[in-house]
Amino acid sequence: MSSRDLILARIRSAVAGAPQTDVEEARGYRTSPAPGEESGRVELFAERVRDYRAIVHVVPEEEVADTVARALSGRNAGRLVIPDGLPEEWLGAVPATLERLRDDPPLAAADLDAADGVITGCAAGIAETGTIVLSAGPGQGRRALTLVPDYHLCVVRADQVVPGVPEAISRLDPVRPLTWISGPSATSDIELNRVEGVHGPRTLEVVIAISGPR
Repeated sequence: MSSRDLILARIRSAVAGAPQTDVEEARGYRTSPAPGEESGRVELFAERVRDYRAIVHVVPEEEVADTVARALSGRNAGRLVIPDGLPEEWLGAVPATLERLRDDPPLAAADLDAADGVITGCAAGIAETGTIVLSAGPGQGRRALTLVPDYHLCVVRADQVVPGVPEAISRLDPVRPLTWISGPSATSDIELNRVEGVHGPRTLEVVIAISGPR
């Protein structure tokens, strides 16, 4: 008898008298904020995103367009990938000279790589982990749009920020292609030398839009 057969035989012997009925495990995952967690979630989200070495702006909704324009100007961006469904008002202050690359028909990897960056919205932001979740919905585009360009500018509405992962899961459609982003792309070797931009954008800039004045 092989070692595998011996192990399986022992397992069968051990469970021979066990009941055969299926048991459903009750899982009490939290899907709503605990008392006191709702306040400060945007501030915590901004802090955690900064911890990942991302650039973060927290601005009133009416200042999003100007903030986006300044961010792009600071990078001298001339060619920007824009997914379908992105709110046009976010680009209201961008100069007309900016070349807007639409993904219809789908842009080739070489075109995405040659772009100066991409701007998207998101499906959710998680305060506890500083994570941004994309679901390929309107204003987000397919996964390649945010993995190939070296710069990703993401606008997150304050009402999209949730305290933790369980609340985010309750908002997301599990059948959609979900991309979970925690800061710019980064990796390190066995010597702990950090290298950015290997698996995605080297630079992540986040504009958090809040209602009313800061």
